[in-house]
Amino acid sequence: MFKRKSVETNGQQGEVYAVETTNLTKIFQRRWIAANSISFKIPQGSIFGLVGPNGAGKSTTLSLILGLLHPTAGGVKVFGEPMSMYSGHLRRRIGYLPQGDHYPRDMTPMSYLELVGKLRGMPRKECQRRVSSLLHAVDLLGAASTRIRNLSAGMTTRMAIAASLVNEPDLLLWDEPTAGLDPTGRKYALDLIRELKIQGKTMIVSTHLLPDADHVCDYIGVLNQGKLVFFGSVREMKQFVLENVVDLELAGDMKQFQESLSADSQVLRWEQLSPDVIRVNFSTDQGFSHQLNRLMELVGHSAVELLSIRSGGELEDAFLKRLEADRLKGFNRVFDGQPSHQSQNMQSMMTKPALVLPEERVNGAPEVAEEQKV
Repeated sequence: MFKRKSVETNGQQGEVYAVETTNLTKIFQRRWIAANSISFKIPQGSIFGLVGPNGAGKSTTLSLILGLLHPTAGGVKVFGEPMSMYSGHLRRRIGYLPQGDHYPRDMTPMSYLELVGKLRGMPRKECQRRVSSLLHAVDLLGAASTRIRNLSAGMTTRMAIAASLVNEPDLLLWDEPTAGLDPTGRKYALDLIRELKIQGKTMIVSTHLLPDADHVCDYIGVLNQGKLVFFGSVREMKQFVLENVVDLELAGDMKQFQESLSADSQVLRWEQLSPDVIRVNFSTDQGFSHQLNRLMELVGHSAVELLSIRSGGELEDAFLKRLEADRLKGFNRVFDGQPSHQSQNMQSMMTKPALVLPEERVNGAPEVAEEQKV
């Protein structure tokens, strides 16, 4: 079991965070703000979800934490030590799952994982034992000698997950681990995150799917245009969102049910997603359970049959809409980077929208070279 460590500071023991960022900033070509003064502290043994829409700066932030990019301002500490592009000893404690399919397609899962272990400095026999164990754990033993180009998307993701675990890291940085997966693959990834937490791993998981973060994370940070606009527990995040969203799959007289929704004062709005699915936004002034019961009453009094119900799927959308409403009112919510605390209002610092380069160049080297040309 991985244990938290402490460091002596001025004669006193102080906790060493797994990751600590202070005013972390990355500006490309002196004008595009990809990370805007991001500060947070991640306790060891916890799971942190970095959430935001595509282009919000999630991959850039992970690359800065990993030391693949040099910050324009601010800094990163990993296990109490400053991270830089030259901190190889720290990176050996990190397992990284990049976004997208960037793997040598003519290699096999076994040869690729062995290469990762070799690059991590693992002894050959130890690496081979570890690779065999991981291939079994991610159910890829049967495809161990298959070329990567012939693997399915789900199999490639499982291989990438195994690659991030080869060196038995203390810290895991996973960039969009559920992107492109079918429901079975997505459930596997989320279950694995829970299992790794039980083992004491610290994880930072980026995703544009807030429900995924809701299911597995202790803390959530929301990035919007490169700015950390929220940092806190899942409970605090849900309290911040004043609306709830439910998708109802129905059969029957949809028009009558739509009329019932329009006449109900607790229904803020509704949207027809497909011929048989309606998305309902409703107030939670009287509590989520009360309003959900109210929706069931509306269904019962209408000539429709409820086939399925799903809640929380649009929590991120509601959250960002709330943030945008705050911005239009002349303020934005920012948080102090501590894992649980009060928010404060301030004038929005985003005078112009940030632009993140396509795919955010997580490999790092081209980005540094480009910055040096400026």
